[in-house]
Amino acid sequence: MSETTRQAASRRGLLLAAAGAAAAGGRPVAAAGNPENQPPNLPEWGRSLGPGVIEEPYGTRSRHETAVRRYVPWLTPDRISSVSFTPLHEMHGIITPSGLHFERHHGGVPDVDPEDYRLMIHGMVERPLVFTLADLKRLPAVSRIHFLECPANGGMEWRGSQMSGVQFTHGMLSCSEWTGVPLKLLLAQAGLRPGASWLLAEGGDASHLARSIPLAKALDDAIVAYGQNGEAVRPQQGYPVRLVLPGYEGNMWIKWLRRIEVGDRPWFTRWETRTYTDLLPSGLARQFTFVNEVNSVITSPCPEKPLNGRPGFVEISGLAWSGAGAIRRVDVSVDGGDNWRTATLQPPVLDKACTRFSIPWEWREGQRAFLQSRAIDETGRVQPSIQALRGVRGVESIYHRNAIQTWLVEPDGTVVNVQIDA
Repeated sequence: MSETTRQAASRRGLLLAAAGAAAAGGRPVAAAGNPENQPPNLPEWGRSLGPGVIEEPYGTRSRHETAVRRYVPWLTPDRISSVSFTPLHEMHGIITPSGLHFERHHGGVPDVDPEDYRLMIHGMVERPLVFTLADLKRLPAVSRIHFLECPANGGMEWRGSQMSGVQFTHGMLSCSEWTGVPLKLLLAQAGLRPGASWLLAEGGDASHLARSIPLAKALDDAIVAYGQNGEAVRPQQGYPVRLVLPGYEGNMWIKWLRRIEVGDRPWFTRWETRTYTDLLPSGLARQFTFVNEVNSVITSPCPEKPLNGRPGFVEISGLAWSGAGAIRRVDVSVDGGDNWRTATLQPPVLDKACTRFSIPWEWREGQRAFLQSRAIDETGRVQPSIQALRGVRGVESIYHRNAIQTWLVEPDGTVVNVQIDA
């Protein structure tokens, strides 16, 4: 029997087992909600007319879904230089809704008037240019799906397990469709001078965050984006224009993009010398570690999505991503890495985008399990264990931690963040 056939059979078994759990002696599931609205009764919402087209000019989500949120007050009291976290455990597919996209900013969110917005391109160019937002929108556009990850994602876990859920261990990760102008088109209009090899991109907020970017990246797949998930980029994501650098650490995706200067060497700004470097055990620090490593995490079950003492078949599901290219394989272990099974990758599997993976698993009540996922990308990069990563990087950095995540499933079905020493 082929692997595809076996997985299809396993999925059929999962559905049949779930439907017949009570008949097979499994624990009965207590009914929730109002029995008057459940079969065979006709529910109350089907007995009268609804409100019809909403009056608000911008649509709203269901009132039953308002608990799904990205801002965590107890974790981020400073809202000027702060962060919010994508609730990965509540996500379906690979696209993050714009309203749940994580935030990281250093000087608050500026209120930019699109009529006053200007993008300057200067430095080692033949023709310094200034673009309005309307200018940018008149140029040929592209739309691509890419993940955005803060290099500090998981940074509090270097020394040991700290955070109580996947939203906090991996929630500085989102994946969106970005629309805008290829940066290489703007640089072509300006005309690059001989010797040009670097760019400086600077934001227009109060912090004026600025990062040096290799010219080769700018001429490859960089986008000057004004659209996100079919609408204008939101203020927290850089309205009206931000830089998109697929696969590069999120700190370099400059928001509220104000200017691009062309030069022949890096600028060594405070954002790439004092911060966003990776301290090593030797006392030296890695610099210009642009590319986000291959990574993955199981989003269900997880601490926010426990099994609640309900034995039977469940689907282990999660996300994988790599700044070096597309995901090619994800392996899943339920015994802390002693044995691995290859998960199914759900289409689409895209370059430098989140990929959804899943695999069926039978959990027995009273069983303790250690859930892990291990991603491999198209370049052959393999997600490392925390022990292997510490052996090279030590524990003093907070950036580029892509170690295998372990969730401990307790005998009662609760799920806990742990690290295995092996």
